[in-house]
Amino acid sequence: MNDYYIGIDIGGTKIAGAIVTSRGKILTRAKMASPVRATPKSILVCLVDLIAELQDALGIKTSQIKGIGLGIPGIVDTDNHHILAAPNINLSGFPLSAHLKKKYRMKIVMTNDVNAGLLGEAWLGAARGLSHVVAIAPGTGVGGAVLINGKLLLGLQGAATELGHMIMQVSGPLCHCGNHGCLEALTSRWAIERDIRALIKSGEKSIVKELNNGSLTTIKSRVLKEALQKNDLVVKTVLKQTATILGQASISINHTFNPQAIVFGGGVIKACGFFMLPIIEKAVKADPFFKGFNTCRIIQSALGDDAVILGAVALVKTSAL
Repeated sequence: MNDYYIGIDIGGTKIAGAIVTSRGKILTRAKMASPVRATPKSILVCLVDLIAELQDALGIKTSQIKGIGLGIPGIVDTDNHHILAAPNINLSGFPLSAHLKKKYRMKIVMTNDVNAGLLGEAWLGAARGLSHVVAIAPGTGVGGAVLINGKLLLGLQGAATELGHMIMQVSGPLCHCGNHGCLEALTSRWAIERDIRALIKSGEKSIVKELNNGSLTTIKSRVLKEALQKNDLVVKTVLKQTATILGQASISINHTFNPQAIVFGGGVIKACGFFMLPIIEKAVKADPFFKGFNTCRIIQSALGDDAVILGAVALVKTSAL
């Protein structure tokens, strides 16, 4: 008989979940839009509804589920009790795991969504079999996660490995975190959008606006990919610069953690990794400091949207809570 687990990926725009076996086979999925003007309680209601939908799809009773794992877009304390900060969804300070434990009477674990994604990739994806791995996920922001000896590096309060907020450029552009010149302020999708708009405003020709329904406000990753494929020089210039900065960050990450691999994921990499990853890899291989023994690989995530869900399940399976 299989042990059943539920993995859930909580995002600012959608909440996705699945029932998963102990071997990582996804049996059924469900997703729903995150509540508009969400309150913590409305998010909790969505989670309960999602779990019920998953159970109904397979006819599984609550008593048959071994635990629930959640990937949260924020910082979760090391005791797994509190969400210390969640800038993109209204969960900061809310005792989510306590509410779910009270309702379901089972093991409930939470972690940062990029942490969960890396656990998923290490279990069943691109980092399978590796125990020293770093993840970088450029998307709406830039997330980071680190595995050392197969264990997540969390720090004192669970706030470690915020790699997107390494300062790369003193007096650089303002980041949403309040600092200047963070990796996120230079390589996230909103930074890419900002730099594309600036080049177009300066007079450079581009088909981005045409591909993006006449708008330059939000430029989707698929539009960046299409513009690259059509040899748009503005997008090529900006993404080359973005990849170069990610390459320099990867050198520092390699110096700091000496991992077997750095796994790149997130929406921008999923769409444009074919162009960006060779630039990042070239930078890391050219590093003179580690040249004689540098074995760090640059790889692309393999699990896509399933990484967080599977990683949340992996965390439940290994947690002593």
